Amino acid sequence: MEIIIAEKIEKIYQDNGVPVTALKDVDIIVNKGEFLVLAGRSGSGKTTLLNLFGALDNPTKGEIKFEKYHLAKMNKKELSELRLNKMGFIFQAYNLIPVLTAIENIEFSMMLLGIPEKTRRERALSLMKELEIDQLADKRPGEMSGGQQQRVSVARAIVNNPTVVLADEPTANLDSKTASNLLDLMQKMNEEKKITFIFATHDKQIMERAKRLVYLEDGRIKQD
Repeated sequence: MEIIIAEKIEKIYQDNGVPVTALKDVDIIVNKGEFLVLAGRSGSGKTTLLNLFGALDNPTKGEIKFEKYHLAKMNKKELSELRLNKMGFIFQAYNLIPVLTAIENIEFSMMLLGIPEKTRRERALSLMKELEIDQLADKRPGEMSGGQQQRVSVARAIVNNPTVVLADEPTANLDSKTASNLLDLMQKMNEEKKITFIFATHDKQIMERAKRLVYLEDGRIKQD
């Protein structure tokens, strides 16, 4: 089943008035259940493409469909609701809310969806136990290691049972053992819950585990 269809994608940024082409003529289809890695050197366009998949940015040319939705035809509110309901995000810098505890961070997106407090708490705690981070429930991000923060961010990304999780360099700030444990966790989620994962990375550990590796160079897909 096709989740994302991107056709003839071009993305041009302005750098001090000078146009810079980040993506050129990109065609790609992502299917449900993939563990897909967008790889390439810095500046190859992988993060730009990930951001377009997540409706965090718009292409200069071309069209992206997410399931039945044409992203270009949706307004800001509709795109926000699509991200909230269908997508999970894992960032290199964790992006946890510093004043909230781990469990409150995980509950936050459920709160935005209007899920009752009791249900939110039960679902968050159940997932934390499954991911073996329930001992962190009352800790704030500043009291956790990088690996612990990233596990909480994974829990936050998958708590609403998204169709797809988009991960931008999720292991960049972790040592190799912590990164390996985190990848074990994400592979388990992919296999057991059938959550689609799309990574933008140049981490060889992630690339070695990919079910599909898409290599970008100078804004184009060089190998798939």
